[in-house]
Amino acid sequence: MGVCRYIVGVTGGIGSGKSTVANLFATLGVALVDTDAIAHALTAIEGRAIGAIRSNLGEEFIGNDGALDRAATRTRIFADVNVKLQLEAILHPLIRQEVDNALCSDAVSRTPYAMLVVPLLFESLTYRDRVYETLLIDCPTAVQIERVKLRSGLKADETARIIAAQLPRPVRLQLADAVVWNGGSGATLWPQIEQLHLHYVQNASIAR
Repeated sequence: MGVCRYIVGVTGGIGSGKSTVANLFATLGVALVDTDAIAHALTAIEGRAIGAIRSNLGEEFIGNDGALDRAATRTRIFADVNVKLQLEAILHPLIRQEVDNALCSDAVSRTPYAMLVVPLLFESLTYRDRVYETLLIDCPTAVQIERVKLRSGLKADETARIIAAQLPRPVRLQLADAVVWNGGSGATLWPQIEQLHLHYVQNASIAR
């Protein structure tokens, strides 16, 4: 199997619009590997991680449908850091395995470059060494909170607590190689994406 020679790491806080921006890049023929999507698949009904979660954390973490109870898990994670560490110990190796399989797939190797979407990219050395460049999706905190409310129904204080647990926005801005501003209308995204796409295609061709 081939390996895509150029990987762009995409990150951003909750509700920043990582998936929205990445999907727009996908319309230009860019392959996407999304760690959140992988994690959801692993913890869905009959997901690969469900057995280990049930055995190590308990039945109360599993919903009536057999998938991970995300609301209950989120509450327990914030109440007990050890629960968070136990869950990460189960999920992270499986996610890394799926990511590496995807990045080495024929589908990815046929694209000029690929995007690896990782919410905690700057916090994780695991994925930093897999990417050539980093792209931050940025927007105001108030916009993040409103988007999460509309998308997931989380209350503002819950979203604010999640944001507070992530790397501060100014630090992410300083660490990123490039930034897409996603605090306005959708029309403002395309010029940024088109310019970055040309940049990544050119850099990928040089890297080869």
